[in-house]
Amino acid sequence: MHNIFIIYTGGTIGMVKDETGTFVPFDFELIKRNLPDLSRLDYKLTVHSFEPIIDSSNMKPEIWIEMAQIIKDNYANYDGFVILHGSDTMAFTASVLSFMLEGLQKPVVLSGSQLPIGEIRTDARENMMTALEIASAKQDGVSIIQEVCILFDNKLFRGNRSFKYNSAKFEAFRSPNYPVLVEAGIHLKYNTDALLNNIDKEFILHTKLDNRVAVLKLFPGISAQTIKSVLDSDVRSIVMETFGSGNTTTDSWFLDLLKGAIDQGKNILNISQCKVGSVELGRYETSQGLKAIGVLNGYDLTFEAAVTKLMYLQGELEDQKEVAYWVEKDIRGELTVND
Repeated sequence: MHNIFIIYTGGTIGMVKDETGTFVPFDFELIKRNLPDLSRLDYKLTVHSFEPIIDSSNMKPEIWIEMAQIIKDNYANYDGFVILHGSDTMAFTASVLSFMLEGLQKPVVLSGSQLPIGEIRTDARENMMTALEIASAKQDGVSIIQEVCILFDNKLFRGNRSFKYNSAKFEAFRSPNYPVLVEAGIHLKYNTDALLNNIDKEFILHTKLDNRVAVLKLFPGISAQTIKSVLDSDVRSIVMETFGSGNTTTDSWFLDLLKGAIDQGKNILNISQCKVGSVELGRYETSQGLKAIGVLNGYDLTFEAAVTKLMYLQGELEDQKEVAYWVEKDIRGELTVND
């Protein structure tokens, strides 16, 4: 019998309509009533429900820390973990947990649905059953999946490589810069070459997060005052979303503002607004100046992974130079260095 630990945070999967027709969170019993096949599986399920149930738009570092601690406390007694979570911030949670759960040797599968489980055309049943199957899958007594993942619409993605791209289709998530880990058809097809292998690593829990991170999304015509207000904010790092392969204006006032923030000890991490591809600092003239003043290369980090990786590193490291060093390194399979 497989022992699976389910963390129910809330989300669309367990919602019901109130008297006004608005979807509101309900408890895990609703899910059990709509999944009678659970009783036919060779699984022993233990459920931890958050009280109160959380809409994923209210997700925050304190909840991430609680989640990670729950996994740590129950790690030795279960084959795998399934986290039922709202899809809107699921990629943030999957990304931050990947950093907090170092050396993970068991699957942590986040899933949910676009329609509540009580609806006729819901995607919840398929997502839930497939997530459980993947969370219990072993080969020669060893978990096949040894990382934090997102399961949606018959595809398993690496959590820190994923983002929600569609709010109207069951195919809610994509991971264009990294292969799908598992495709669920008649059988589960594992992409073994793409999976992490942590078998010889020590499992370590990290619970320090520092959310002093700001975001600067560039657009043509952005004012100096707007940029200055972000750079002057009380943060340690800024995620700067640039054009194409990491390009920005070459105007001297812009570079001077960035250099001033860097000289004050702030890290500026360059990621692309494009969902496919990677930052290549110095490839074009429009990014050579950034490289020269010390802007950091985010390569193909997703926005969600960039923000949460900085929170994690800042929680672990007081030295800004150490944060700068590690944010450009692949530590949990979250980026591809294209040197």
